[in-house]
Amino acid sequence: MTVVGLACYGVAAWLLLAGSVGIVRSRHLVHTVVSLSVAQAGTYVLLLGIGYQRGAGAPIVAQDQRQPVVDPMVQAMTLTDIVVSATITAVLLALTIQISKRHGTVDPDELRALRG
Repeated sequence: MTVVGLACYGVAAWLLLAGSVGIVRSRHLVHTVVSLSVAQAGTYVLLLGIGYQRGAGAPIVAQDQRQPVVDPMVQAMTLTDIVVSATITAVLLALTIQISKRHGTVDPDELRALRG
């Protein structure tokens, strides 16, 4: 395994861990959503680390037909992951706004007290 591959796995694990710690320790719903986005960024780096090949060309513009090419499926999955992450973040922020309007707070501990 190359240094680039190990670095990608290390960064992906660090982002996932930092995002997870942020979610667990959060005292604000917007902070929770941002921490989730950080954790999801770890999946982008992980997918790109999996698809990395040293000396491989782009699958469309490979000059030599014998040259190894990068698997385009990993790139497509990463792009899909980015789009889904942006959508989830938008929905969660919209829900946070609605919670703030209805209950006047975005502190999860205060929202638990509303259950009755």
